[in-house]
Parts: sequence; structure tokens; C-alpha cells
Amino acid sequence: MTFCCPLCHAPLAHTDKSYACPQGHRYDMAKEGYVNLLPVQHKRSRDPGDSAEMMQARRAFLDAGHYQPLRDAVASKLAEILPDGTSSILDIGCGEGYYTAAFARTAEEKGAITFGLDVSKSAIRAAARRYSQVTFCVASSHRLPFEQSSMDAVIRIYAPCKGEELARVVKEGGWVITVTPGPRHLMELKGLIYSEVLLHAPHSEQLPGFVLQQEQSLAYEMSLTGKEAVALLQMTPFAWRAKPEVWETLAEQETFSCQTDFSIHCWQRID
Repeated sequence: MTFCCPLCHAPLAHTDKSYACPQGHRYDMAKEGYVNLLPVQHKRSRDPGDSAEMMQARRAFLDAGHYQPLRDAVASKLAEILPDGTSSILDIGCGEGYYTAAFARTAEEKGAITFGLDVSKSAIRAAARRYSQVTFCVASSHRLPFEQSSMDAVIRIYAPCKGEELARVVKEGGWVITVTPGPRHLMELKGLIYSEVLLHAPHSEQLPGFVLQQEQSLAYEMSLTGKEAVALLQMTPFAWRAKPEVWETLAEQETFSCQTDFSIHCWQRID
């Protein structure tokens, strides 16, 4: 299995240093080993996705192990649902590859290769440097550069993606695993930013062409240093609403307790 061209959708042939389609569209591989499949006309900004600073903050937070229970839970689900002889899996919105590397270990045991996709070049560059066992690409999650019915499983942790694209690339009988915030996710952090803290809305997503086969809630409390709490805030959409005094308050904390609440759903592709 290989990539398809994001411009004409023809299969891309791989040489030592590039990918090319029969129409002559060519995509060179970066020295780190990833390929950029995000044409200029598909970008919404000059440098889309997380910045290098945001990526580094997230990597430090994740490397500290605060979200390891989530990573382990999703990897366990993947091991449970993937049959032996699986060929390919994809992590959408993979960031710097913290989750993707764990999924790749599971996929390898099933005989599959693992792809990681993100719109952020900074994140993919860092991921490719660290996790050579994964094939990484810069690409849009709304225009997946993969052939029809090419994936045995797709993992989507918070990342947006059109349902039609998921239905296109996942094989019949294949899977999509999604992770979304549970009702009480990061309530303490939200309490520093909003005058009224609302629960996250209950899960209501529908994926046409898929049947929801399993769902699981995962919740636990984290104890963070002030630096880790700042990194966590920087990872979230709340960062745009946080006033300077919020950042200062978090940075000064010796310990900051914050609860997690994740919803994990396993969807199976039907004909």
C-alpha cells in the first residue's frame, strides 16, 4: 500500500527520495524521512497546524506520562479488534507521534505498517526524527492521500476528518477508533478561564457507513507541576481564551490537580 496523489488521486510510486504519479506530480521526501502531501492550494494558512512551540510543549507533557493510560487503552482496543494479517493502519492528527509509536508496535504484531498524518510540518518533522518505524506525511485530514479501501483501521484522537473520507479509505469490516472529551474533561483547567464551567456535550457523532460496536469511558486525576499545567493549557483550545493572569497562576502552582475524562468509540465499516 502506498500514497495517492493529493492533486489527481492517482497512486504514487516510491523511489529512494520521492513519490511521483503518472501525471508527473512529484513529492520529495524530507531528510527526516517524511513526505509533504499538502499542496499549497489545500492550505488554509501559510504554516497550518500546531507551531513548533506548541508541539514541543505537548511532547514534554506527553513524555511525562500523563496521558499514557489513554494511549494504552487505545492500543489495547487496537490489538483486540485487528485480525492477524492486517496490512495498514493510519493515525490521523498524529502530532509528534507519541500515540502513533505505540499503535505501530501493535500493528507490527499483526503484520501491518503504520502511517501517521498531520497538517503540522513541525510536528511531522519531529515525529519522523524520533519514530522511524512509522511512515509519516504532512497532509490534510479532510483529503486523505490514500487509496480507496486501503486501511484496516484508522485512529482519530480529537482530530477532525470528514466521515466520507473515513468511509472511502477504510476497508469493509475495518475499523475507526475515535477519542473525544468526556463530560468532565479538564474541568479544573476550564474553571480558571470561564466564569461558568459547562460539561462537554454527550457524544452524538454519527459516521455514515459505520456501526458503533464498542464504547468506553476512561477518567482519572492528574497531579501536575506548574510547568506541566502550562503545557497542558497550551495543548488545548482553551489557550486562546486564557488571560495572562491564568498563565501566571498556573506557572506558580507547586501542584495542580486536574481530572481527565475520555470517550473511546470503536466503529466498524459496513458495506
